[in-house]
Amino acid sequence: MKKPVLLSFVFLLSYFFGIQSTLANVPVSINVKIASGIIQGKSEKSGIKSFKGIPFAAPPVGNLRWKAPAPVKAWEGVKSCLTFGPSAIQAPPAPFYMWSEEFLIPKEPISEDCLYLNVWTAAQKTGDKKPVMVWIHGGGFSSGGASVPIYDGEKLAAQGVVYVSINYRVGIFGFLAHPDLSKESPKHASGNYGLLDQIAALQWVKNNIAQFGGDPNNVTIAGQSAGSMAVVSLVASPLAKGLFQKAIAESGAGLLPRNPLVSKQALIGLNEAEEQGKKALENIGLQNLEQMRAMPAEELRKKVPSRSGIIVDGYFLPESIEQIFNDKKQNKVHLLTGWNEDEGLLMGPPKKADAFKADIEKQYGKYASDLLIHYPASNDSVALLSQNRLARDLIFGAPNYILANLHSNHGNPVYVYRFTRVVPAYGEYKKFKAFHTGEVPYALNALHLVNRPWEKEDLALANTMSSYWVNFAKSGNPNTKGLPIWPAFNATSLEIIKLDKQVEKMKIPDHTSLNFFYQGIYLN
Repeated sequence: MKKPVLLSFVFLLSYFFGIQSTLANVPVSINVKIASGIIQGKSEKSGIKSFKGIPFAAPPVGNLRWKAPAPVKAWEGVKSCLTFGPSAIQAPPAPFYMWSEEFLIPKEPISEDCLYLNVWTAAQKTGDKKPVMVWIHGGGFSSGGASVPIYDGEKLAAQGVVYVSINYRVGIFGFLAHPDLSKESPKHASGNYGLLDQIAALQWVKNNIAQFGGDPNNVTIAGQSAGSMAVVSLVASPLAKGLFQKAIAESGAGLLPRNPLVSKQALIGLNEAEEQGKKALENIGLQNLEQMRAMPAEELRKKVPSRSGIIVDGYFLPESIEQIFNDKKQNKVHLLTGWNEDEGLLMGPPKKADAFKADIEKQYGKYASDLLIHYPASNDSVALLSQNRLARDLIFGAPNYILANLHSNHGNPVYVYRFTRVVPAYGEYKKFKAFHTGEVPYALNALHLVNRPWEKEDLALANTMSSYWVNFAKSGNPNTKGLPIWPAFNATSLEIIKLDKQVEKMKIPDHTSLNFFYQGIYLN
């Protein structure tokens, strides 16, 4: 056969099978048919197939602003899904504190039209039934997106899961409650639109992931920080029943609402949220839904203080999360959870010992003396350590510890970690140690995407952690031959896994401090 004829034959086959390539070592495009139409992704040299910017709901713009996500409209032809969809409307990303650009969304595109997800898979056919992991991004419910570089799914897909990352509405667009919005809603609720987006994405996974070789009946939801709080909320929500079987909650739970050391509840109710939303919009002259939906998105973002956070709305959350867990009404799933050693964020400069003690006594009254036993202030250096530990434990340590106890006490398998690895860094970043979000590139095996002076121990830790996460997604148990034993957690043994240069099981070293919160709230 002559060369031109051979080339024509190859191109004809490529067209017939929906695979188009002109040169070796160039990513090959590949088509997949899902419920709403045909999408085009690409197969990389590694063999991993990726599909980016897949719409899972209609654009939440115009009259769909501040409504539950609507079904995506089917399309004709082939939709290109080669690049990420826009991140949700938010402030322009800029590095701050410990978070370099690898931990932030790209500068563009950013849009109110943001309900897109991404899929990475190594499956060779639709019947492979690989376990599925759905990643929910962090960002305080006011920022973030699925296109953050450290959330790349290629490595985990190569380790055996179908990896999905999702966007959801944030800030005022994702969490504004208002009396008129509740009135127009058939569910008489408003405010948790970002969480309803996550439900819609999980329903998309249920209906479509088999086309990518995934098992719709073996789904793990995973997230960090606000993404972790979203995971816990989904575990609590009746709307999420049957959409996943396992959950990974990294550094965030929102489970300290009745903590005597916190002046107000972590989650607010619908009435309070509605009043906050009403006042915020009245302050900029918006009196009705028509005006609210007519204002350009960027102008609205700039003028209205960001409303972000989960609401006990009577619909997504019929009751508070802790009440749902106390009543054993949460979804019965396997849980992997934990937090980092140095993720306490001090709001302002640290206090000297005397000032710290005086502040504790003023804020916490009769609880102050007990608190100072666990977080002492015998001198300035001890007080500094206590302030960092208290900041960590109030927001991350105690909530995730309480989550582990409540869920395991109800007979659900739970695995707890403590990430203590001082993350290698350059310059000013060295001071942040095992910082908030520092574990994510290890868990997702994405160190190669972060500009840091990694050591061989970091690469080994990333391989170990990602293997734990993938094993958990496969079976609900992170353990497998060749890895250090990770014991299941219970309130008696208090055994967890320590994630550092040396990975080993241990008893939670500061469990007495954590029990100060847990026992004082839930066991009295």
